[in-house]
Amino acid sequence: MILGTAGHIDHGKTALVRALTGVDTDRLPEEKKRGITIDLGFAPLEMDDGLTIGVVDVPGHEAFIRTMLAGASGIDMAMLVIAADEGVMPQTSEHLEILSLLRIKHGVVALTKCDLVDDEWLELQKQEISAFLSPGTFRPVEIVPVSARTGAGIAELRSAISAASRMVSERAPEDDLFRMPVDRAFTVKGTGTVVTGTVWSGRVHRDTTLILHPGSRSVRVRGIEHHGHSAETARGGERTAIALAGVDLDEVQRGSVLVSSLAWTATREILASVEITQENLRITARTKMRLHIGTSETDVRIRMGDAGTGGSRKNSFRALVHLDDPVVVRGGDRFVLRLPSPARTIGGGVVVDPYPPARKRGRQRSMLEVPSTSARDSASAYGIESMVAEGGAAGVALSTLPIRTGMTSEAVASLLARNGSAVIGNLVFSPEVVAGVQARIERRILSDAANHPLAD
Repeated sequence: MILGTAGHIDHGKTALVRALTGVDTDRLPEEKKRGITIDLGFAPLEMDDGLTIGVVDVPGHEAFIRTMLAGASGIDMAMLVIAADEGVMPQTSEHLEILSLLRIKHGVVALTKCDLVDDEWLELQKQEISAFLSPGTFRPVEIVPVSARTGAGIAELRSAISAASRMVSERAPEDDLFRMPVDRAFTVKGTGTVVTGTVWSGRVHRDTTLILHPGSRSVRVRGIEHHGHSAETARGGERTAIALAGVDLDEVQRGSVLVSSLAWTATREILASVEITQENLRITARTKMRLHIGTSETDVRIRMGDAGTGGSRKNSFRALVHLDDPVVVRGGDRFVLRLPSPARTIGGGVVVDPYPPARKRGRQRSMLEVPSTSARDSASAYGIESMVAEGGAAGVALSTLPIRTGMTSEAVASLLARNGSAVIGNLVFSPEVVAGVQARIERRILSDAANHPLAD
């Protein structure tokens, strides 16, 4: 399970992580010199019940939002940090918006620097924070006054984090496809190239062969560590360092992705359900935006149907998102959209299909006109029946369906069997295609029998 920090610069995120874990996550000389967090930091939080929670400490400065997004994308719950002497600030609001767009619902609010204010002011701040949070989807279990300097409230904060962890849904089963977006890469003498990240799904063992994107390069897992301890296996929801054989450091970076199958391919176009959170913002096909998904980011443009925001008539719509750089994504992945100038978060969305098939203009328009609030925007509902039907007589590759739908291979097989789809090798055909082929065969047999009644 992964806990991510969020909050305005200098509100005490790193000091609070140090008070909770004993680890100073500011490791760079520039961070020590300037007294601010610049890159992602990581630490293990050992809970009383034996659970180890991986903590991702993110920068609070507005100049490092892209780094914050790379860290926030893989978390299960959040610790929103607000200084008692300042209250809600601009980056508090933007970080909360990002948590909402990524659907991070559970966590805690740490009201830091409580030793600098009196009880009356503290109570007032708690009321203002509750009002600030009420319109959104982030629902902390508690607002906990703390002081990293004196240690006040740290025990209560640990208890609140424990309570929040029990509310988080389990990740996909271990037999799901393995995927780990890379957030850091470096070399270790005697070991070679090492990458770190949060395992999003599946599991991997030592000496397993993986595929590194971009480039579809085969690499071997030489070693696995969790918070400095050697391990044989990495599972979904774990902060993991993986030593790789077969790749040099200059061939891997933040935004690279490790996967377990060749069925994963990088894509330059995705079908998505998009939500624009900025009021009266005009979005057109020429509007260039920055898309953040996983630890990857790229410039994008979007094509909307008439139900979209030609003049921002609706805030939620279907769109084809055209990416400048290829990314590896899965159905159900959430993303954040930002404008480059002035730099600000304007919305986000969810991947409906990472590999939308080529369509004629009329078919494409009808696809985009499907309301984004419909059940078809859930991976399972849109995925199986629609994707198989769109494959027509050519069929759909079975190996890609777990990626396109976001479902496990077992769940895909179960739904295919339930709706009567035919699986032949690695191809899947809809019941309608199968019925059509059967009808043509029957007509051919009947025609031959009528034309050659005496033939064997």
